[in-house]
Amino acid sequence: MKGVILAGGTGTRLRPLTNLMNKHLLPVGRFPMIHYGIKKMADAGIKNILLVIGKQSAGLYLDYLGSGKEFGVRLTYKLQDQAGGIAEALSLASEFISTGEKFVVLLGDNLFNDSLLPYVKEFHEQPQGAKVLLKQVPDPRRYGVPIIKGTRITTIIEKPQDPPTSYCVTGIYMYDSQVFELVDKIHPSSRGELEITDVNNLFAAMGTLTYNVLSGWWMDAGTLESLHEAGSKLLHGE
Repeated sequence: MKGVILAGGTGTRLRPLTNLMNKHLLPVGRFPMIHYGIKKMADAGIKNILLVIGKQSAGLYLDYLGSGKEFGVRLTYKLQDQAGGIAEALSLASEFISTGEKFVVLLGDNLFNDSLLPYVKEFHEQPQGAKVLLKQVPDPRRYGVPIIKGTRITTIIEKPQDPPTSYCVTGIYMYDSQVFELVDKIHPSSRGELEITDVNNLFAAMGTLTYNVLSGWWMDAGTLESLHEAGSKLLHGE
């Protein structure tokens, strides 16, 4: 199974740090943020990884990661020329993924404790569709919140004022190659972006969106506070 890491975001909430470099290269604990996603994939046996990056700091990615040999993986790079949303960034992987192939997607600023291996194995056995990983959080209103029926998600509500559950959808996704056809079917949101929640909801409408719940800690390291907290956890090996 292949992997895709989306690291093209500009990190406006982390300014002025991101005036200097792309947020996914900021230090978190002992390593740059991007290090951890690649390591998680490598540990799960995912050795062929596409890294979608922006123009900012493109040379620094090559300086730090190179071909991926030091991680035991093979890295391919794709440049996202302009911000157009997570689904738009994902569409850049269409030539990297073969028809009928399954793959794992990570948002580069999602940091977590769980191994991906058991979830990857379970998705490998899933006949078709998609899988998302969930986490119980204190304030789900900040995230996409799933409505769950049995082993499936029936819909995802983006940032609801009255969340139906305390679970949120993390930036850890698994798809079959059908995802690229679905990206082509959605339209830009009011933010002018192609939203990954719209893609996931198309899988949900077909009854093929499954889920697992992360047991360890998880966070979106997109703010100064979460960046510091994640660094502390990773530095101390929690």
